[in-house]
Amino acid sequence: MEVLSGEGYWLVRTIFQRGLALIYLLAFLVAARQFRPLAGVDGLLALRPYVDRTRFRERPSLFQIWPTNRAIGVVAWGGVALSVLAILGVPYWVPAPWTIPASMALWAVLWALYLSFVNVGQVFYGYGWESMLLETGFLAIFLGAGPTAPPVLVFLLLLWVLFRNMFGAGLIKLRGDDCWRQLTCMDHHYETQPMPNPLSWFAHHLPARFHRAEVLANHVVELAVPFLYFTPQPFAAIGGAATIGFQLWLMLTGNFSWLNALTIVLAIPTLSDGILASLPVLGEFVTAVRPATVAQTPWPLLAVSILLTVFVLARSIRPVVNMLSPTQVMNTAFDPLHLVNTYGAFGSITRDRYQLIVQGTNAESPTEDDWRTYEFRGQPVRTDRRPPQWAPYHLRLDWQLWFAAMRQRPGPRERWFERFLAKLLANDADTLSLLRANPFPDGPPERIRVLRYRYEYTEPAERRETGEWWRRERLGTYVASVSREERLGRSFGTHRLDW
Repeated sequence: MEVLSGEGYWLVRTIFQRGLALIYLLAFLVAARQFRPLAGVDGLLALRPYVDRTRFRERPSLFQIWPTNRAIGVVAWGGVALSVLAILGVPYWVPAPWTIPASMALWAVLWALYLSFVNVGQVFYGYGWESMLLETGFLAIFLGAGPTAPPVLVFLLLLWVLFRNMFGAGLIKLRGDDCWRQLTCMDHHYETQPMPNPLSWFAHHLPARFHRAEVLANHVVELAVPFLYFTPQPFAAIGGAATIGFQLWLMLTGNFSWLNALTIVLAIPTLSDGILASLPVLGEFVTAVRPATVAQTPWPLLAVSILLTVFVLARSIRPVVNMLSPTQVMNTAFDPLHLVNTYGAFGSITRDRYQLIVQGTNAESPTEDDWRTYEFRGQPVRTDRRPPQWAPYHLRLDWQLWFAAMRQRPGPRERWFERFLAKLLANDADTLSLLRANPFPDGPPERIRVLRYRYEYTEPAERRETGEWWRRERLGTYVASVSREERLGRSFGTHRLDW
């Protein structure tokens, strides 16, 4: 059993747990601020009809039992409070023999609470990093706490999550868009990614040779480096450092929610206390923080880690088959608990950036000058506004607006959009809280419409002269002008909403 006890990973476990707790904190803050208007009782995708047509065993969630806005608030802010306790390392304060049970209970409750949001959040919670957080959070239950060492097998399972995340992303790129094989994808990515950040414009204008080198580096980090995770030190740490550096670059040049931050946290188990102690900046810190003696992992926790490993390996068959398949599907959960999933991102790169511009008016016979524009927090609207930084915070409405703009008209995936416009026509406070600015603070508009544009970055000389970050071209009308008295559903092929 000694070989399964990780005395050399006590500090690594501590850092990993604090990092994961920070991600949980962000996730629950997003739920506290956004879940009710998006998927609450009166949300854009209402909660009650969804739980009525799904069974608990299909989508286990506390909101299947308690589908109210009050429950949403209790669970979200309860998750925030528990995340803070995990950040502070409260289980480490609990005296033996209750240290490890307290730790397991805390991480299990965090996992169950967040699962409740993911399983009823519908399209607004349909992102790969939701499953990745749940899978990682489930494994964290079994890491232990206090002066005892963590089970090495659980660390290996965390690296298995990291491997599937990175290697799956690399495979889906090679099988997907030709630009990944031609080394040209980064010519478009910074402009067309879901939500550019303040440095995206500058990254887009880097030389073409740099973009070619980026794609090559991407292939190396995602397809070759992951095999280093399971090698002896210092090679595992080298693989982890390469992964962390890659994720930091993505964080610097885009807004990908907490995907990159969570991947960095998952890379922490590639390190060891010895590696950390050898670093000039961290050596004294490691000596000061790490206990002089770390006890072996208790045998009950070791036994559980062995059973957990057998379970995860058995559940990994379908994700591995999918990952190796020529018809690989990205970001898929194979069970309602999101325990072992498949990952992958950006198998294809869009060449043009489309944006939806939502406008309202109170004029009876409006001209173009009578329409006033709603502004979103992350999606570009004003051409003179520099793209903002939001990640690792997740703007869920803005992400869905990016997907919606790819179509010329709303489709089945955008069934929430009709209700979104209806709520703007009613000046619904919860919905407006998701926006950056409301052009109708004194009362709702009489009519609303949605235009579709193509956005492009300006050239450096153009931006110096005009101050504009974007240029845009109107492509057409996404939703025609409609009022509260008319049938909003005519643009969606649905019945009129009950106002």
